[in-house]
Amino acid sequence: MALLTIQDLSLGYDTHTIVEHLDFSVQEGDYLCIVGENGSGKTTLMKTLLQLQEPLKGRILIGDGLKKNEIGYLLQQTLVQKDFPASVREIVLSGCQGHTGLRPFYNKAEKRMAEENMERMGIADLANRCYRTLSGGQQQRVLLARALCATRRILLLDEPVSGLDPKVTAEMYSLIEKLNKEGITVLMISHDIEAAVRYASHILHIGNSVFFGTRDAYLTSNIGSYFLQQQKGGGAYAG
Repeated sequence: MALLTIQDLSLGYDTHTIVEHLDFSVQEGDYLCIVGENGSGKTTLMKTLLQLQEPLKGRILIGDGLKKNEIGYLLQQTLVQKDFPASVREIVLSGCQGHTGLRPFYNKAEKRMAEENMERMGIADLANRCYRTLSGGQQQRVLLARALCATRRILLLDEPVSGLDPKVTAEMYSLIEKLNKEGITVLMISHDIEAAVRYASHILHIGNSVFFGTRDAYLTSNIGSYFLQQQKGGGAYAG
């Protein structure tokens, strides 16, 4: 059974519909990139999948033994969040909150998990640093380590390379690809279609037209061909 199955989903606010009739599924080990025009509902979809927002219509089914508290996520940061006055270790540990239940403290296993994920993201040497003193790329690594404390199965990422320079962007994409190859399912919103088709196993394109399928099928589809040409030519497309 699929980890996530989306059936006839419509998204929007109040009576205003942004996108409708979405049908797709996410299998264990997939790397799904969600792309589309600016304002097409990509972030709204991510928030809906995380149950931070109600759909206007349709169903989201969680399967294959996945629990709601086993979904790790990295949403776009606000300016206030970027200036959060906590240590790197404290922020990474907070990813374990979904497992603590009524306990007001973290146990040894959770603390060990936080240390392992900081090592995994190459930020162990930053553990005692204040989060707000870090560079954008370092902050994203911290948030990825935090998300990994919440899950060993599926990550939802909203523009994880936004605002990063090309070198750090490449490093972040490489990290995400490595996590996927280690068995973590990835759903990532991206404004960069070229990067999406380089790394993803599947593409969901939403907007005036909707496409869901494999990367190869997207590359040969009318919608995929059109938007790749637009981006390469510096056209009006924006994520």
